[in-house]
Amino acid sequence: MSDNVRLGIIGLGTEGGMYAQFIAAGRVPGLEIGAICDILPEKKEAADSYGVPFYTDYKELITSGDVDAVVTTVPHYIHSEVGIYALEHGIHTLVEKPVGVYTKQARELIDVAASKPELIFGVFFNQRTNPLYKDLRELLASGELGRLRHTTWTITTWWRPQGYYEQSDWRATWGGEGGGVLVNQAPHQLDLWQWVCGVPVSVFAKCQYGFRRNIAVEDEVNALVDFGNGATGSFITATHDIDGTDRLEILCDKGKIVVEDSKTVTITRLKDDERAISDSMSIEQVREMFKGSFNPADYLTRETKEYGSVWGEQHCEVLRNFAAAVRGQEPLLAPGGDGIHGVRLANAIHLSSWTGEEVSITDFDEERYLGLLNERIAAEGKFDQRV
Repeated sequence: MSDNVRLGIIGLGTEGGMYAQFIAAGRVPGLEIGAICDILPEKKEAADSYGVPFYTDYKELITSGDVDAVVTTVPHYIHSEVGIYALEHGIHTLVEKPVGVYTKQARELIDVAASKPELIFGVFFNQRTNPLYKDLRELLASGELGRLRHTTWTITTWWRPQGYYEQSDWRATWGGEGGGVLVNQAPHQLDLWQWVCGVPVSVFAKCQYGFRRNIAVEDEVNALVDFGNGATGSFITATHDIDGTDRLEILCDKGKIVVEDSKTVTITRLKDDERAISDSMSIEQVREMFKGSFNPADYLTRETKEYGSVWGEQHCEVLRNFAAAVRGQEPLLAPGGDGIHGVRLANAIHLSSWTGEEVSITDFDEERYLGLLNERIAAEGKFDQRV
């Protein structure tokens, strides 16, 4: 290996092109472009501009000797296929989200990675580098706010017009993309929600399929999850709200967190556990409360923080961290094995909405899910079913 990790970019579309620009501009220390692959021969001109070899077959790139690692910026269903081939040929692998469209597919990739402990396997969860969510995770993990009671994330800020779905015949289909907003727009939030609050044990969901767009997959989701020990949560997302909302609330025994637009955080800290405050109030105080004399400020403090961001900074940090992990210098921020959590929650939401049942996440029936997914793929009549 040279001083830099030589990265093969597999898929030179929007994401792959952006990563190439960042690396070429020197924004990712320890990383250089080793080679580029795309099924479109005309992309060779772009590869030539970076002075690196170009391939139209990802297997040829992986076995070329030109790269130490790869990043997969290809359609969702192919992530696991490319990842498995790379790992089996001794190449460190960074997979774009999601790591798979369904849990069985994701698990196959994760199992191969587990059998290759000498290789680095990561998932491109760039939002995990966001200081805002890193701070929230540390705060909740510290226990300062006590145990989780309820959390709600309403994230509808990705309005998509009909023309967006008509760009290609695979988009917004079960066979080509594997779902709608849950697998395309919301994977980062599904990951962050569980990364910060914990993995839920079950979900009950109502999804709307082709609700306000002429598509087969979901364009609106309402999901209620059970985190265990009485804690609950709700996740709401859609692609048809032109004036979207991004609001995350996390209620705990000793405080509350509210995040607006993924940049403004308000942290309320109670002076004692909420239940203790309730039990300590006398009947006289309760009566005065109903007369309007109750002042919540007597029991809490409130802090507001503003977080900024620089375009591309999070993506560059994921790439830098991955290269450092390859060189044995630091642990991965987003290990590839973590990628199954978001896939499983998305699958469970689909399954619940299809069956009208509450679905277990801790004991998720992935074969049942795959069977019902294949029924939908077969009905489309233009894609191969999945195994």
